[in-house]
Amino acid sequence: MKWGNNVIAALAMSAFVLGSSGCQKQEGPAEHAGKEVDKAVEKAGQQIEKTGEAIQDAARGSKK
Repeated sequence: MKWGNNVIAALAMSAFVLGSSGCQKQEGPAEHAGKEVDKAVEKAGQQIEKTGEAIQDAARGSKK
């Protein structure tokens, strides 16, 4: 009896795993565009930070 219960439990878990893996949400065009905007903003922020550091370095150099 226990062996049968284990088999049923294993089959139920397998069905659950297979069923839930088939429900992966596909990325739509709006979500894709949002991710691209996020990447662009991140890159712009990094460039601004680098520019600020370069300005600080130049200002320190002119004080010497």
